[in-house]
Amino acid sequence: MPQRAAFGKPRPMTDWTPYTARAKDWFESLRTSICTAFEEIEREAGSDAAFEYRPWQREAGGASGDGGGGVQGLMKGKVFEKVGVNVSTVHGAFSPEFARTINGASEENPGFTATGISLVAHMANPHVPAVHMNTRFLTTTSAWFGGGADLNPPIPYEEDTADFHAAFRAACARHNPTYYDRFSKWAEEYFFIPHRGVARGVGGIFYDHLECADVPAWERNFEFTRDVGEAFLSVFPELVRRRMGMEWTPEDKARQLEWRGRYAEFNLVYDRGTLFGLKTGGNIDAILMSLPPEATWS
Repeated sequence: MPQRAAFGKPRPMTDWTPYTARAKDWFESLRTSICTAFEEIEREAGSDAAFEYRPWQREAGGASGDGGGGVQGLMKGKVFEKVGVNVSTVHGAFSPEFARTINGASEENPGFTATGISLVAHMANPHVPAVHMNTRFLTTTSAWFGGGADLNPPIPYEEDTADFHAAFRAACARHNPTYYDRFSKWAEEYFFIPHRGVARGVGGIFYDHLECADVPAWERNFEFTRDVGEAFLSVFPELVRRRMGMEWTPEDKARQLEWRGRYAEFNLVYDRGTLFGLKTGGNIDAILMSLPPEATWS
């Protein structure tokens, strides 16, 4: 229950540790479900590819020196040329410069905790869309959820785009009638490559700073974040199955490799998650698992 002040007004929460643990448990269970679904697709394609899990520990942290860590899950198969599914839970203090850029943090209050799941899949067949999904819970002097998912097809199909958006529209509608319009527009703006003047894909949803002023707000935002994960799990494997058997040409592959170059540019120059990981001493291989295994620039 939330802490209470006089006259029943809720006080700001000062210890989110049990809620960080609950979010972490969910992200880990979602990882298990996603990795199982992706391995099943590899079996259907006649491949025995499976995820390899690599634990890592963050050295910087509190007085104990324990800054948390995570597990990088990586698979390279017949359908999924390279897919990473990472869960990390870290804590410590931001550098003074970086603290000034983070919600609720400052030079005087640089402490943070963060837990989340991050997924990027690069596909072997150019007709199968690549995809990104991430959800997270962070605390500073504030606490909030963020995340989203976006579809990145080298060769777009209107049916796939419509189904992907429909899954997230339905998830949003269960929580707030304004969410889908707000978060899909935010995705359009966020997943845009300014120096190229193009979007990196066909969109999805992006949200941040779903603030948790008290426990009821946390429960609402956590439920929404779970639904975002379930929506991804319900739609993306079906899109993969729809396209993975299609024949492709050298021209299709060339188009995919050039598009992957654009994807790499975005993630290295603009992506908030990449910057956060690098600024907080995260595992470099896990942070950069979003980069494609092969790309070209003309």
